[in-house]
Amino acid sequence: METPANINPRIIEGLYCEALVLSDEVRAAFDLSSRAEDPGLDEDAARIALSCEALRTTTRMMHAIAWLLNHRAYLAGELSEFQLRRHGRLAPDFPMADPERLRLLGHDIRELIAATEQFYARLLRLDRGWRDREPGAPAALERLRARLGQGMLAG
Repeated sequence: METPANINPRIIEGLYCEALVLSDEVRAAFDLSSRAEDPGLDEDAARIALSCEALRTTTRMMHAIAWLLNHRAYLAGELSEFQLRRHGRLAPDFPMADPERLRLLGHDIRELIAATEQFYARLLRLDRGWRDREPGAPAALERLRARLGQGMLAG
């Protein structure tokens, strides 16, 4: 597997737009869907499956958007790299959809859930690649020492 590209504003903005569109599709799909794929299935079980997967899917997208917003703030200089590394982390073990519940849902909803899982997996790969790289800037203490040393030389 190749090393992921550095995360830059263009990548983050593109992913952010994609996340907003996908989140809107999720909201619309779960707002409009209240039926099971197979009319012979237990309607109560289908409603429960729909509720559980709707909650899981919308939460997945909220986590994705929060991660993207943290990276946007970092790239805009509103968060330090330390803050981003400490608080801007995706949950690597976020639960995937339950196969038993998925079979009770319509084909379109299953495809949408799969799309959110794939999107989240992409963000996880980016996050891991970003965290595993060497920090791009020297630590704050090193920067301070460099500035103090330059100030003494200049004066």
